[in-house]
Amino acid sequence: MRVQSLNGITLESLLTRLVEHYGWHELARRIDINCFRSEPSVKSSLKFLRRAPWARTQVEALFLDTDFPD
Repeated sequence: MRVQSLNGITLESLLTRLVEHYGWHELARRIDINCFRSEPSVKSSLKFLRRAPWARTQVEALFLDTDFPD
């Protein structure tokens, strides 16, 4: 299922879905940010992504490009 829009999707649910789909290791490989590599957690990643628009943009783009299973 490919998502076309981020309307109504919280950053937390978006990130959680990506982690469930890719895992932290693969997520860090695809988007090279420290919060995905060093002791990753949803809480610490959300804190960083809310302060770093460039990183949030990359995460949102990956989410939109990911073909999640139904």
